[in-house]
Amino acid sequence: MKNSSKKLALLSSILAATLAFSPISIAGDPDKTRADFKAKLSKMAGDLGPFARSEDFPKSYFLIPQNLPFMVGLSLHHPMSKSLKLSNEQKAGIKKIKESTVPVVAKAGKEIKDLEVSLAQKFIDGATVSDMEKLVDEISALRTDLTKKHLVCIDQVRTILTPEQFKTLQGYARPKSK
Repeated sequence: MKNSSKKLALLSSILAATLAFSPISIAGDPDKTRADFKAKLSKMAGDLGPFARSEDFPKSYFLIPQNLPFMVGLSLHHPMSKSLKLSNEQKAGIKKIKESTVPVVAKAGKEIKDLEVSLAQKFIDGATVSDMEKLVDEISALRTDLTKKHLVCIDQVRTILTPEQFKTLQGYARPKSK
């Protein structure tokens, strides 16, 4: 049962990440492309760590995982993104950002996750705080670096959009009030 809930949480995380990172295929079946991407992301993410209840891979491994939006995904895949009226040039520019950013983010997320799982194992094995501090510093530096790459990505999207489009896109990123 416990393993089944872990798998369900992992699948939920993968689905959320896929919605954010799913590529659009202009010539081909977009569902097949999304399914392929889901499978690759799931394989890359691997199992949850020993204390993780869920993860949103790779988003969970940013220093700031919830309060910075994935502007590329919002601009290309949000249900309201057609209202941005992106030109073909803008779409191509954003897709180029996506192609160069997503693989880097996924690879860094996996590296951070592996280090965190290693830290958890050290804890399980009874390591002392001083034995774990260096690893914590390494994880912190990688999370910080990954978040800085995220900021660059946001800025790259901003430079492609008009100020009005970017303001609209920010609205897509805000959750609806409860």
